[in-house]
Amino acid sequence: MRNFFTLQCIAIIILFISCSDHDENAPVFPEGSTESINLWVQDSLKRYYYWADQMPAKPDYHLPVKDFFKSLLAPQDRFSFIVNTEDPSSYPRSIRNMYGFDYTVIQQANGEVVTVIKLVLTNSPAFNAGLERGMIITKINGKTVTASNAEAMTSSMKDLTVLDLTVGGWNNGKIIDEKEIKVYYGLSFEQPLLSKVFEKNGKKVGYLYVYDFPDGMTQTFSQKFAEFKGAGVQELILDLRYNYGGSVSAAAALCSLIPSGLSSASPFIIFKGNKNGGEVKRTFSQQIAYDPKALDFNTLRTNALGLNKVYILTSNSTASAAEIVINNLKPYMQVIQVGDVTLGKDMAGFTIEDKRKPQKIRWQMHPVIYKVFNGNGTGEYSNGILPQVSVNEYVTLPLLPLGDPNETLISSVLNGTYFKSAHQGGSSEEAKILYQSDVPPIAVGKDL
Repeated sequence: MRNFFTLQCIAIIILFISCSDHDENAPVFPEGSTESINLWVQDSLKRYYYWADQMPAKPDYHLPVKDFFKSLLAPQDRFSFIVNTEDPSSYPRSIRNMYGFDYTVIQQANGEVVTVIKLVLTNSPAFNAGLERGMIITKINGKTVTASNAEAMTSSMKDLTVLDLTVGGWNNGKIIDEKEIKVYYGLSFEQPLLSKVFEKNGKKVGYLYVYDFPDGMTQTFSQKFAEFKGAGVQELILDLRYNYGGSVSAAAALCSLIPSGLSSASPFIIFKGNKNGGEVKRTFSQQIAYDPKALDFNTLRTNALGLNKVYILTSNSTASAAEIVINNLKPYMQVIQVGDVTLGKDMAGFTIEDKRKPQKIRWQMHPVIYKVFNGNGTGEYSNGILPQVSVNEYVTLPLLPLGDPNETLISSVLNGTYFKSAHQGGSSEEAKILYQSDVPPIAVGKDL
């Protein structure tokens, strides 16, 4: 089952930083007090936090722990967070990780505002309730969804355990077959890969939808690419449009299966930290090996397609390790990014918690520790990675299932229509995105 940490990018557990590491002039507080916990938070961040040099010199140790942590963060930090492992309400929440679906509010060319279900996770509460990608939501808990109330409604849904949705289909510009559906709060199982093989101008085109990058994916990736190779795939469409990220090692494994010309010594990623963290460089082989369950680099390469070009489908929800795939393939092949600008998480981190036995501090930190760069040293995409080809997913309703050759982003590649919209914004003016429910939960790191 998925927990709240679906965005994890790097995972390392570090030991409790003892009081002996404190500055000699640091205050002393009773063990177990809020102030003593805050001092631990400060000490930890001084050592590991990417923006440690921007932390305030004299913070207010009397603040509640969560507020104290926030008071230390740099203004540009969108991703660091802290949770109390004894308090489930302190964990990041989203519609996706609570109910298993996401939606977008759009304004069509005629001015009509509609709310479109864009993603339903397999074996999720939403899936089991009968929700499908492409359905239109007209009401949530009896209230009509509008551009002005969508954000507030989404926020209120995170405090509930059941949603009453009024949904319908879309046919020729009209909502049809409306019905009521209840969706209960619950967990979603790990998402399967979705693969297809299409024909394009006499060539076999592989399509692979990857929802996220959990550890232990190398065997599955290898099997999929063995199937592609056996089918004679000559081009690849990699769909990362809703991929929040995951294990950097899993991302490296996927990357190793696509281009030609890689060796075990080919550089994959550079992590750059603060003055304490320094710079860490890893090859494909080294990064893959950080997943103890991973197949080794040479085994993976036996199923590599050896391509010189890859199409990658993206959206505002493409984040973290998914962005690493885009950026870190560029030194080795032509990457044609189709869709929308990505989220812009060019950072990674690891978990900081008290590992003493018995554990005395129940708080767990997930700060930004590193900026990430590809093998050529290229990174700095905090504003997102811009697609070479801008295509609006919502230009045509209803949204078709992922993997359908007629789906907007897929067909734009298969039919070559993406050339018409390259660098022009395409038909995005015909369907304006007003609100998206899946502004990603705060991202954390998973495996360095």
